[in-house]
Amino acid sequence: MDAGLLYSLDLLGVFVFALTGALAASRRQMDIVGFAFLAAVTGVGGGTTRDVILGVTPVFWIGQPAYVVLCVVTAAGTYFLAPFVEYRYRLLLWADAIGIAGYCVMGAARALHAGASPFAAVVMGVVTATVGGIIRDIITGEPSVLLRKEIYVTATVVGAGLFVLATLAGLSLWPAAFLGAFSAFFVRAGALYFGWTLPTYRSRPGRPIPPR
Repeated sequence: MDAGLLYSLDLLGVFVFALTGALAASRRQMDIVGFAFLAAVTGVGGGTTRDVILGVTPVFWIGQPAYVVLCVVTAAGTYFLAPFVEYRYRLLLWADAIGIAGYCVMGAARALHAGASPFAAVVMGVVTATVGGIIRDIITGEPSVLLRKEIYVTATVVGAGLFVLATLAGLSLWPAAFLGAFSAFFVRAGALYFGWTLPTYRSRPGRPIPPR
């Protein structure tokens, strides 16, 4: 497994998710400490959950503080630049789309590297890509992206699944990673731009209770 690629995907995912956390903080008009906290929690939340489930020690950012430093720097930059950006929620959604595309592949790759089965690797890709955003939305009180009708988690399943399948088929890491990340971004971008959705559950009225 190419350690350089994993590290690059890690940094990309942490940066983009930290950016979405900082943008969410700007929408809630938090102070700079709040920006840094929310950026860090969003940036490393998914990867931390993945490492805890896989039993990887230490958790990826413990041994390499550069991840948290990147979150803080991203938060500081957003704090000073966000007032000049219009439509910050739209930017948050598109940045999140880039983040889940990179992170679903990176999470799956990390899981395979740790010896997980292909199925577990796909699940870990989904967890890595979605948990940080869920934490962000809970803390800020934003409507969770999971509750929106357009496709979200499905995009990470597609990306992580194609990456794992391509890896099992013998494709080298870089092309497999590009295929998975591009596919996940394509699906999520289509959901954002065209409103792609899956069929939703429609409840039916229950049967009337027969008279006694």
